[in-house]
Amino acid sequence: MTKELLSKPIWQMTGEELLSLIQSHVAPPVATDGVSVATEKKYVYGIPGIARFLGCSTSTINRMKKSGKLARAIKQDGRKIIGDCAMLLECFGQKKGGRR
Repeated sequence: MTKELLSKPIWQMTGEELLSLIQSHVAPPVATDGVSVATEKKYVYGIPGIARFLGCSTSTINRMKKSGKLARAIKQDGRKIIGDCAMLLECFGQKKGGRR
């Protein structure tokens, strides 16, 4: 069926045919150990972005950053700040006394 779809113009395909053609030619990324890699690192940018992500104020984030509690999760180069979402949640949970 794939050969027939490859020779058929796209404008003549149904949505189902187009979807099956795309799915047959796109493989999910696979790690070296054979396990499918479905997760992708997520990042937030800037103090306001980190505050929005964690649901707190920018002053709270600044205070936590200054104390070093978010040091593992935040990378800073000059004025640019990037936070790893998974690590931020981990560090933020530890800040609350490990209750999260």
